[in-house]
Amino acid sequence: MKIYLAQINPVVGDLRGNAAKLLKIASDAYKNSSDLVITPELSLWGYPPKDLLFKNSLINEQNYILDELSTSIAKNFGDLGIILGIAERIDDPFYPNLFNSVVLVEKGKWSIIARKIILPTYEVFDEKRYFRSENKVAILHKKHKNKVWKIGITICEDLWVNHDIEGRGKHKKNPINDLEKKGIDFLLNLSASPFTLEKLESRLKISTNAANYLKKPIIYLNQVGGNDDLIFDGNSFILDKKGLKSKQLKSFKEDFYCWNANENNSHLVKERHISKFETIFDALVLGVKDYAKKCGFKTALIGLSGGIDSALVTVIATAAFGHNNVFAIAMPSKWNSLDSKIDAEELAKNLNINFNILPINDIVKTFESDFQKFLNTTINGIANENIQSRIRGTLLMALANQNNHLLLSTGNKSELAVGYCTLYGDMNGGLAVIGDLYKTNIFNICNWLDSESSIEARKKYKLPLNSEVIGEKILKKPPSAELGPNQLDTDSIPPYEKLDKILRNIIEDKDDINQLVAKGYDKDLIIKIIRLIKKAEFKRKQAPPILKLSKQSLGNDWRIPIAISKI
Repeated sequence: MKIYLAQINPVVGDLRGNAAKLLKIASDAYKNSSDLVITPELSLWGYPPKDLLFKNSLINEQNYILDELSTSIAKNFGDLGIILGIAERIDDPFYPNLFNSVVLVEKGKWSIIARKIILPTYEVFDEKRYFRSENKVAILHKKHKNKVWKIGITICEDLWVNHDIEGRGKHKKNPINDLEKKGIDFLLNLSASPFTLEKLESRLKISTNAANYLKKPIIYLNQVGGNDDLIFDGNSFILDKKGLKSKQLKSFKEDFYCWNANENNSHLVKERHISKFETIFDALVLGVKDYAKKCGFKTALIGLSGGIDSALVTVIATAAFGHNNVFAIAMPSKWNSLDSKIDAEELAKNLNINFNILPINDIVKTFESDFQKFLNTTINGIANENIQSRIRGTLLMALANQNNHLLLSTGNKSELAVGYCTLYGDMNGGLAVIGDLYKTNIFNICNWLDSESSIEARKKYKLPLNSEVIGEKILKKPPSAELGPNQLDTDSIPPYEKLDKILRNIIEDKDDINQLVAKGYDKDLIIKIIRLIKKAEFKRKQAPPILKLSKQSLGNDWRIPIAISKI
């Protein structure tokens, strides 16, 4: 029996578009003499559909589409079956009234063959808001020639039941234990698992543990693509009954593979080592590209200051959009150094993107003059600094509106955490590209970009090969907002090498003051940073979507109230 793995990039809520994609995949599978096509979790909807699931009209449309799809597949591809993910309505008066389900479309009909058992409610997941949990494992009995295959089916989180690996606590139900008693031939896990660096290794460990326990092959099939703030990396794979990887699908791309369940698939996969910096870069490029495509943008706009943050965002945008579709603008004030202006222009020239300079000196003077003239007020200090940033933000938004550009925000995680950013200024934009990268991470990625080890990535994205991408002048420049005379970031916040370590412990590890002191950090500095984090909460609530890379971003999975007691 031949199983056709379809690692696809659906558009959330586009039921008809996704169905058309599935029909095209069925055609390709049929040409490959496949017997069964498998697709990721909620593949007809795209993941996560969120409150679209509350729309009864969409649930009705889904069922009409399934009827049409069943008829088309039977008419054009005979006995080919396709497994896909849907939202199954429950016919009773209680809520939630849906199952996260899997159907088999075959021989002109569709039928439910599995329902999700373990519903995640951590990080970005909120599945108990929409779905009920199933209480029994699913086995598909699939007849092929003279054999009836017993195929175990799990949906994403149903596989994550090993506390020693996944670390979120033991679930009351363990689908893997239950499946061990059923005598299955192999296991399917149909997933929509968002990317984080930590998760790549955990997925393989979880799957290997299950294969070793069941002593059966496992197909792990994951969604790929960017949906809002989430990036799905694909990276689907097949493990043999010993838990050894026999096939690896591509990262951050749609990919397809026909697996013969009758053959001995015990050969090991030879994989190219990919650095974590390349993985992060690939993730961000896909996140930007899909956000733009799915939201209807064809061009990007960046405020290019000559600093390292806007430089990295510009490189990512160039990789995602192509150099002709990236527009950068420098907006110097009297406090911007000549070096910054030159560095911005040289980077734009190196990337061969569209570049302009729009000085804001006269606009700033008009603000200062009008405040004095009409309000008898001198605007100075941080208020004056923020006016400069807000002027730039206003100009960028005007250009974005005028030309239908996607304005990309250039703030990093360190700045967003402590509020070293200006609301309605440098926080403006439709997408925060590097908002889940600490400043020290950004330096590391930029150093990688300028090294020989990035050559494959630069080839792939048509970035400069014969020169540095970022350039030593930008890499060596002390971080500065350049909103005042001789200003440095360290005038307001600790050095990033020290700040980022403390932020990681607070944000990712959830350490309290006592735990941080025990790790050797200065108590006064800890209290200062915690206060800054709390004070900036209202800003983060108004920030653009942040592409998620870590187990704890400052976006949708950061759920801290604004009005809370001070430390």
